[in-house]
Amino acid sequence: MKLANIYDSAAPYIACFVILRRGDSVAMVLRKNTGWMDGHYGLPAGKVEWNETYSAGAVREAKEEAGVDIQVEDLSFAHIGHRHSNDGKTFMEWVDVYFEVKKWDGEPHNAEPEKSERLDWLDLHNLPDNIVPSQREALKHITKGVTYSEYGWPS
Repeated sequence: MKLANIYDSAAPYIACFVILRRGDSVAMVLRKNTGWMDGHYGLPAGKVEWNETYSAGAVREAKEEAGVDIQVEDLSFAHIGHRHSNDGKTFMEWVDVYFEVKKWDGEPHNAEPEKSERLDWLDLHNLPDNIVPSQREALKHITKGVTYSEYGWPS
């Protein structure tokens, strides 16, 4: 199928994030060997694939990174963030969709040892310094019930 480019509008990348939550603890993976934010904790997440719904992307990423099975109906929309990323060489615009889930099958673990050092349960109210900054900000908003934010845009 050929894609039509008939609109002069933004075409951001889209990523889905999964907040596996047990009380005030969230499951986060410590990134390694990815070339981006290695040594930082991040939520199970990834880019939405072509012809994939946001919820299906979240379910897939939770399985790939944390080894858990989630039913789409157990996902709860938590937040959407509009993120600007500019490393001095490349500008990227992202729409980040966060889902929270309290029910899943399997025990969360580091299912991608080639990309993550480990999976840890972290206190949502006392996160370590090495959290991916945009995700730290989104989690702060989520704990306050804020469902939309913008991150990294020039002022």
